[in-house]
Amino acid sequence: MKYLFLVSGVVGMCLCSFSGQAQALIYQAKNPAFGGNTFNYQWMLSSAQVQDKTKDPEALSATRSALTSQTALGSFTESLNRQLLSRLSRQLVDDQFGEDGLKEGSYQFGDFFVNISRGLEGFIIQIADGQGGETTITVPFY
Repeated sequence: MKYLFLVSGVVGMCLCSFSGQAQALIYQAKNPAFGGNTFNYQWMLSSAQVQDKTKDPEALSATRSALTSQTALGSFTESLNRQLLSRLSRQLVDDQFGEDGLKEGSYQFGDFFVNISRGLEGFIIQIADGQGGETTITVPFY
């Protein structure tokens, strides 16, 4: 028994005397915000968006109220205003780059008042709506 105990002790000491092998641990960031590979950005963003289950309650209520408060007449009026503004902007650009050019003057389209005048850098287009909002656009000379 002593012999067995002695042999197992010697074998145990021999096993413990071998040197351990290890490698250095190297940290590499995955997130590009912390020095990681920039090609990981899109994948990390899409993964985060898929996992995000929170919704903004104010955004949902605003969307619902906008959808429910829109009547057929209001929708038609808004669509008509958009079409008029689109046609006006298309005509202004066509006139500017066409042969006749923009004609100075004041125009009224529904609730919108448009004033076209010639400035130093180009044509100045002032658009005012009936609710007090005003926008100024400068179309440069080429």
